[in-house]
Amino acid sequence: MNAIEIRGLEKRYPGFDLSLDLDLPQGCILGLIGENGAGKSTTIKSILGMIRTDAGSIRVLGRDNGKNFAPVREDIGVVLDEGGLPSCLDAGQLGKVMAGIYKNWDAAVYRGYLQKLSLPANKPYSEMSRGMKMKLAIAVALSHHPKLLVLDEATSGLDPVVRDEVVEIFSDFTREEDHAVLISSHIVSDLEKICDYVAFLHKGRLLLCEEKDALREQYGLVQLSKTDFAALDRGAVIGHRSTPYGVTAIVRRDRAPAALAMEPVSIEDLFILMVKEGEQ
Repeated sequence: MNAIEIRGLEKRYPGFDLSLDLDLPQGCILGLIGENGAGKSTTIKSILGMIRTDAGSIRVLGRDNGKNFAPVREDIGVVLDEGGLPSCLDAGQLGKVMAGIYKNWDAAVYRGYLQKLSLPANKPYSEMSRGMKMKLAIAVALSHHPKLLVLDEATSGLDPVVRDEVVEIFSDFTREEDHAVLISSHIVSDLEKICDYVAFLHKGRLLLCEEKDALREQYGLVQLSKTDFAALDRGAVIGHRSTPYGVTAIVRRDRAPAALAMEPVSIEDLFILMVKEGEQ
């Protein structure tokens, strides 16, 4: 079963249209990659039923998110970029409030995450740094035994050591077959570490959604002179960047010359060069 199924989603704002079909299989982590304004947060808010969509359907954990969705919310852990926790409460008080909201709230698990993430129990949320606020939101999201994590820029504001620890927590979460994670981030290196699937959003459109390992098998990075690049089959080229010294290109391995020297392609390079190619 898919943890999330999006079919024909349409959301229109002045100057921006989101149009999307997307699946997140259970047991997997899907990374949503895109520049500011690409539609990542709109997608996440649509999934959570926080905004009204103009067309399409969204199913979360097997249930339509527009009909009798309240019981499913118990099984979703959410971290939004803007935080959203009560600013007047400290972590200890917040735990007591959450115990009255979530039926499956686990105070022992929550205390464990506060300790693991070095969060003080008595410091008001309003006095926390952005990184501490994100860590507290992550602790809350994980402490009511969710089956699905929906994370919007959840690693933003964290230092590299803590980011690595949080990424490991998310990876451990999907060891349960009925668990899944949807995570958006500007820090593509974080997504590259943990994601099973990556989805590229650009100006409200899905450029691709594919298994991460399959992308590495399908595409390669090449450095060429402008003359050699001009001789390539353009159907083999996914994206390229020209400089006075030559051309950096991402090519389809199955359509490129067998003798062409290729390097492994990073997810970040693939996204950037695909976007540049489309704009050209």
